[in-house]
Amino acid sequence: MRPISALDALRSYFGLAAFGVMGLAWTPPALLLGALLPPRAARAVGRAVIRAGFHAYLGMLRAMGACHFDLRDLDGLRGQGPMILAPNHPSLIDAVLVLSRLRDPACVMKAGLLSNPVLGAGARLAGYIPNDNLRHMIDRAVAELREGRCLLLFPEGTRSSAHPVGPIRGVVGLIARQARVPVQTLLIESDSSFLSKRWGPGEVPRLPIRYRVRLGRRFDPPSNAQDFVQELDAYFREALGGAADTPALPDAPPRS
Repeated sequence: MRPISALDALRSYFGLAAFGVMGLAWTPPALLLGALLPPRAARAVGRAVIRAGFHAYLGMLRAMGACHFDLRDLDGLRGQGPMILAPNHPSLIDAVLVLSRLRDPACVMKAGLLSNPVLGAGARLAGYIPNDNLRHMIDRAVAELREGRCLLLFPEGTRSSAHPVGPIRGVVGLIARQARVPVQTLLIESDSSFLSKRWGPGEVPRLPIRYRVRLGRRFDPPSNAQDFVQELDAYFREALGGAADTPALPDAPPRS
């Protein structure tokens, strides 16, 4: 196996710095547009810019040889109507992978990120849903789904705390039951622990890192949220049980 090099370190931390610069650069325009535009227009602009920005960011990582991505399965979700997109959450880049390919999805995110100097202004402009108030979160999520949009929701609520997946939280079942929409699982795989809960800030990953997002099972709208969460948990554990043992993930060219 090739040893980790100084070039790996340079590319890794340049990639992180570039993400921060992109977010900070978007903050002043996002704040201005949020003050000037009506909410519906602001949301549309915010989500379009996030999609384009994330798409460009992944293209930069690919071009400099830091990462390979296979996200083609996500293209098959276009035009399929409202549903909850429920990925496992191995690393901090997961939302970037999914949002870079989808048009106008809603997204549930940690409430603290709305005050983050890099992500906060853009997330508020896009109308993303904070997770600090359960009733408010469910109401907003259901409203987005009833308007015909997809909802990105990580069922673990945070990055995976164990292999292959952390505990599944009940809110995904509550929202799916109330909105009467299916839950499409997404299986995110990588050959690196970079940006996972196990990753330390001083650790340098071996590059290129390979990421793949596969479409998993699609569950019908549940009638019992608690039973559904148990079924979802069991499915993720079965589907992802061997993911860490598959380091050779195929690369794929970017697609608009």
